Amino acid sequence: MTSSEPRSKSLLIRLAALVGTLGLTALIVWAVQAGDFGAAGDWLTHHPWGLVTLADLYFGFLIAAVFIAGIERDWRWAMVWILPLPLLGNVWAGLWLCLRAGRIWNTLRGRTGQGTQQNRPE
Repeated sequence: MTSSEPRSKSLLIRLAALVGTLGLTALIVWAVQAGDFGAAGDWLTHHPWGLVTLADLYFGFLIAAVFIAGIERDWRWAMVWILPLPLLGNVWAGLWLCLRAGRIWNTLRGRTGQGTQQNRPE
């Protein structure tokens, strides 16, 4: 792997997260202007598939929280990113992904902060 390849991979992760975050934000803005949040919330909490949707959403927040806790080096920063997840949702998780793409890529590839490689089975 060339030295520029990890940088291009983290840039690709960052770009995908940015596009997704901006797209989701635009969708939220549109829905707030066009929809009735009260009626939608009532449907979500009173219909089986609405409850499944909410369970799926919050399970995703839990998965993101575990991932964030595993990547962040300082528990205080982890809490800064984890605690708002239930309120700010995946827009917040997407922002975190944009900011931490390089660290995430290095962690997934088995590199520590000092640039050493851990033993991994191939």
